[in-house]
Amino acid sequence: MNPTRHAIGLGLRRGWTEFVLSLRSPQDQGFYLFTAVGTLVYLWFNRDNELEGTGLMYPTYALPSILGALVAFGVVIGPAFALAMEREDGTLLRHKALPHGMQGYVTGQLTYHSLGLLPSLLTILVPSFLLFDGLMHGGAAGWLTVAWVVVLGLLATLPLGMILGSVVPSTQKVGTWGMLPVLLLTAISGIFFPIQVMWGWVQAIAQVFPVYWIGLGLRSAFLPDSAVTVELGDSWRTGVTVLVLVTWAVLGALVTPRVLRRMARRQSGSQVQAAREATLQWVH
Repeated sequence: MNPTRHAIGLGLRRGWTEFVLSLRSPQDQGFYLFTAVGTLVYLWFNRDNELEGTGLMYPTYALPSILGALVAFGVVIGPAFALAMEREDGTLLRHKALPHGMQGYVTGQLTYHSLGLLPSLLTILVPSFLLFDGLMHGGAAGWLTVAWVVVLGLLATLPLGMILGSVVPSTQKVGTWGMLPVLLLTAISGIFFPIQVMWGWVQAIAQVFPVYWIGLGLRSAFLPDSAVTVELGDSWRTGVTVLVLVTWAVLGALVTPRVLRRMARRQSGSQVQAAREATLQWVH
């Protein structure tokens, strides 16, 4: 059997197994519930607010943007934290010792975190369709758009999480190195209000990163054509959305293997022990 194919197959099975276990985990179930309830409560309290000049109620506008933010946040912070933690506890070192072990490890992480998006999105989407009207104006074509935006969004952002987990010095630093920047990007990327209300230089920064484009792509799927007036240039810019997300995906595919190989070469038993001792001191 081809060793690479075998390693990827093991990674796929590992990712699926971890996903199934996460569905049974009270901690993960609590996270899904907390995220869904928090989002739905926020939308419910704003259900009577109308987005000025569009005739759209606020939940109709905000829901696809929030889903886009969850995609970006989940597949950056999740892999970053997992990689940093497993680097410290020796899991990564054990994979490194196996033939093509790193390929299997990365495949497992990508599988697990991609599948982990499904319960997060479904626990918000299903109740939203019961609580709010007029959420999906695009019909079947809209759901097709949702599919390709989510796939491209995953390909564009997952490598960022892997890179972050490779370079962050410890799991305790994931929050300041990753979570804070992602939250700041979310705040300026038109998730909770139209990006046009931001300063021009802030709009320019937001458009460099995938978060804005994932949100824009999902809004183009959910919202009616008349809602395009609240977007920059009065356009959904579908072609630019594809181009930006594909560019980030290609850059990630080129850079991530190099970063991971460099990290793996530096990984040693003494580093794992030092990381464990540092973690114990931080806990105490």
